Amino acid sequence: QVQVQESGGGLVQPGGSLRLTCRVSGSIFAVNVMAWYRQAPGKQREWVASTSGNTGTKYVDSVKGRFTISTKNDQSTAFRQMNSLRLDDTVVYYCDAEGLNPDIRRATWWGRGIQVPVAS
Repeated sequence: QVQVQESGGGLVQPGGSLRLTCRVSGSIFAVNVMAWYRQAPGKQREWVASTSGNTGTKYVDSVKGRFTISTKNDQSTAFRQMNSLRLDDTVVYYCDAEGLNPDIRRATWWGRGIQVPVAS
């Protein structure tokens, strides 16, 4: 069984900063990609940022220069530093890990999501 655990959410004021952590554990052969998605109420989940050893780090235009994604421990742990937070950043963020299961088959694992409320 694989667990993807997000942590670090909390109330923050506009212009403030927050650091989210995502840890992947369990029966995994390798993690190749760590990504963050977000979902606002009534809207579809959308990709925010991702990082992998092959393709590097990428961001959606709306967060470029404000959010930074990084990893450690063979990419099993991902961090997302969010600076200059705006009111429209108030959504639920999901961590996504992509890699290989013990049978060397591609797999995707999702966290349960973490709320980041931005309010003055």
